[in-house]
Amino acid sequence: MKQIKSICLLLMLALLPLPMMANEQQDGELNIPEIVLEHLADAYEWHIASYNGKHLSIPLPIIIRSSQTGNWHFCTEHSLPDGFFFNQDAHGKIYERMSDGTIERPLDLSITRNVLQIWIVVAVLLAVFLSCARWYKKRNERSEAPGGFVGAVEMLVMMINDDVIKSSIGEKHYRPYAPYLLTVFFFIFITNLVGLLPVFPGGANVTGNINITFFLALCTFLAVNLFGNKEYWKEILWPDVPIFLKAIPIMPVIELFGVFTKPFALMIRLFANMMAGHAVIISFTCVIFLGWSMGVAFGVGLNLFSALMLLFMNALELLVAFVQAYLFTMLSAVFIGLAHKEHHAE
Repeated sequence: MKQIKSICLLLMLALLPLPMMANEQQDGELNIPEIVLEHLADAYEWHIASYNGKHLSIPLPIIIRSSQTGNWHFCTEHSLPDGFFFNQDAHGKIYERMSDGTIERPLDLSITRNVLQIWIVVAVLLAVFLSCARWYKKRNERSEAPGGFVGAVEMLVMMINDDVIKSSIGEKHYRPYAPYLLTVFFFIFITNLVGLLPVFPGGANVTGNINITFFLALCTFLAVNLFGNKEYWKEILWPDVPIFLKAIPIMPVIELFGVFTKPFALMIRLFANMMAGHAVIISFTCVIFLGWSMGVAFGVGLNLFSALMLLFMNALELLVAFVQAYLFTMLSAVFIGLAHKEHHAE
């Protein structure tokens, strides 16, 4: 019975985007690529649903500084000041029309959907770990092991800390990096889970945004290269290779190239996997409306197929949410461990 309830709940969550897309189809045509890109992109409002041509959305604060006058403007998407407009050729970003007819991108500090989603995730993480810290504060080393929610959090923390961070970096050097790597793991994991919720306060494509994954990869890049020991840099700049390869500096160039390709791989892996998962789920949702536009027979068949695929994809994305957080943390720990190699005398 519990399994049936779980499947029904997951199916309900999978089909929740349907009311949001009910008005996306106009004039009997459905532009699936445009709908997918619109739902994956960042926005200056949080769209919830559409009905009879009316859109239910939460307006988000827009904070921009004019490049022409230097004045700051505080507004929403529906009350842009004169001279500012949404440039659809630049993914809907705000641009300013200058007095000479040219357009420029103003300084934009707006609270977009992705920014608000990050704040929500941060609030969730604070609530989780402060509640766990409060539980531990009331206990001592002789108290019984935690159970329930606190026990599950402890299990995750110990698994990542002991099996991933400590084993990858080493007993001597892992402690300074453990807070950063644990924070990265839980941030990516919770962000991925919240992003699977089709309605507010979830649904934003945060880890499917390359700017976010670039920043996370940059943090790992700095942790590896700013604190790497001399043995790490020796292997890059003066590796133990035959003398003729040192005379022609091929190996240092290859090794230096690898310094940048490692964080680049981290960035692309997380970005591509999460964006692809969101795109597939939205595409299968669109297939339901596409089937009804072809007739009742196609509608019934495609509805059943799409519902099953949405159930499967949402279940798969739950696994991917954990796997991608685990992989990013593990590879970051491996790269940091490689930067703390000990010298082995012959």
